Amino acid sequence: MRLSTLVRLSLAGNRTDRLRTALTVVSAALGALALLAAATVASISGGYYIDQPDGSTILAPGSEQYASALLVEAGLRPGVVFALIMLALPVLALAGQCIRLGAPARDRRLAALRLSGATPGQTVLIAGAETAVAALLGSFLGLGLFAVLRVLLDQRAADGRLWLPTDQLPGLLPATVALLLVPVVAGGIGLLLMRRVVVTPLGVVRRLRERGPRPWPGVLIVAGLVAFIGPRLLPGDWHTPEWAPLVFMGSGVLLVTLGVVLGVGWISYTTGRLLRRYGRGPATLLAGGRLMADPWNGSRTLGALLAAVVFGAGTLGFREHFITEFRAADEYNRITDPTGSGGVGFGGDQDFYLGAIRLVMVAVSLALAVAAAGVLVALVEGIVARRRVYAALTATGVPRRTLTSVLLWHTFVPLVPALLLALAAGTALIRAAGAEVTYGGETVRCIDPAADWATCAKETVMDPSLVLRVPIPFGELALLGAGALAAMLLVVGVGAVVLRSSTELEELRVG
Repeated sequence: MRLSTLVRLSLAGNRTDRLRTALTVVSAALGALALLAAATVASISGGYYIDQPDGSTILAPGSEQYASALLVEAGLRPGVVFALIMLALPVLALAGQCIRLGAPARDRRLAALRLSGATPGQTVLIAGAETAVAALLGSFLGLGLFAVLRVLLDQRAADGRLWLPTDQLPGLLPATVALLLVPVVAGGIGLLLMRRVVVTPLGVVRRLRERGPRPWPGVLIVAGLVAFIGPRLLPGDWHTPEWAPLVFMGSGVLLVTLGVVLGVGWISYTTGRLLRRYGRGPATLLAGGRLMADPWNGSRTLGALLAAVVFGAGTLGFREHFITEFRAADEYNRITDPTGSGGVGFGGDQDFYLGAIRLVMVAVSLALAVAAAGVLVALVEGIVARRRVYAALTATGVPRRTLTSVLLWHTFVPLVPALLLALAAGTALIRAAGAEVTYGGETVRCIDPAADWATCAKETVMDPSLVLRVPIPFGELALLGAGALAAMLLVVGVGAVVLRSSTELEELRVG
C-alpha cells in the first residue's frame, strides 16, 4: 500500500472521526507537555548535600539559581517529577477514551475495507496510522507549547532567582521518550480495539458470560499494602540499597491502585445483581442488567478518576501524619525543655512542606478534572453509538426521564462504593506505615558524644515518652470524595443533554 493511499484512508471519515482526531491531538499535547516538564525537572543537577570536614553540610552547586526549595534540593525534586508524571497519567487515559469515540462507525468503515479486499495487515496499518499520526501531531504541538511556555514563564523573584526551571532543557533521550510515549500508546490501543474487526469483519462475535468477576483484586490491594511497608518487615540486619524503599513504596502504590481499578468490575456486577433482585422500577432493572452485561465498563472509564482519588487520599493522610510529627515535637520540647533552650526538632519549615503538599493536591485536582473529561468522552460516545436503540425505545413509549434515570443509576451505583474503596485504600497506605508518632522512651546513646557510633561504648537512657495518634482526616477525605462526585454529576448532566437529543425520532433513520 502506497503512503499516499494510507494517509487518505486514515483521514477518511465523518464528523465524529474528525472530532476524535481533534480530541486525540489535544490530549496527546497535554500529556507530552506534562512529561516534558517532568523531564526538565529531572535534568536539574546539583542540590545534594555534601559533608564537610568540620561536620557541617553544604549544597552542591548547580541549582542555586532557583527560588523554590522544591527545585534546589535534590532530595525533593523526585517528588516533583513523580507529581508531574501522575498528572500525565489521567491525560493518557483521556487519550485512550478519545480513541474509542465513534468506534462503531469506524468498525464498519474498516470492516468494509476488509470485505473489499484489504488484507488484515493493511487494515491494521490503517487503524494504527489514524490514531498514532494524530497522537504524534499532538506530541509535536505539546513540544511547541512547551517552548512557548518556557518564554512566557521565565519570571524571577526579587533576588533574581528563577521561579521555574526555564533555563533547563530535558536531555535528548528523556525528551524523545516523552514525545513518542503517547503516539506509541495510542497506536497500541487503536490496534487492540480493532482486533475483532480484523479477525471477523462481519462483526459476528458471540460472548457468553457464565459468571461474574471475582473479588480477586482485593488480593492486589493487600499485596500493595504489604509492599508499601516492605522495608520495615525485613530483619534488622538486612542491608538494602538506598533505592529499595522507593521501589517498595512505588510498587505498593501501583498494586493498590490496580486493585481498586480492577475491583470496579466486581463492584459493578454485584451492584447490578442487587438492582436486578431488589429494584422495583424499570430504571433500576435496566441499569442492573447493563451493569451485569458489561461489568468492566467502570474499570475502563473510571480508572483514571479512581487512581487520582487513591493518590489524593494518600497525600491527605501523609499531610496529617506530617502535622502530627510537628505537633509531637513541639509538645515534647515543652515537656523536656520548659526554658526553650534546646530540645528535639522535626527539621525544616512546616509552612514550606505544607505548601509542597498543597501543590500536590492541586495536581490531584487537575488530574480529577482531566479524568472526568475522559469519562465524559466515553459517556457521550456510548450514547451516540446507541442512539438508534434509544430512539426506538422512545418511539415505543419509554419516557425520556426513565432513560435519564437509567444513566444515573448505571453511573453512580458502582461509583459510590468504588470511591469509598479508593479513599480507604489511599488512607490505608499511609496508615500502614504508622498510625502513631512517638518521641522519647528508651534510647541508646554513645557515652562519648564525639565518638564514632559503630565503635563507641553505649548506654541506654530512659527519656520521657510521648505518643500521639495520627488522626484520620475525615473532613478532607469527604471533600475529596464530594469533589469527585460533583465532577461526575456534571458529566452525567452533560450526558443527559446528549441523551435527550439522541432520542429524537429522526435518529431512527441513522445508518
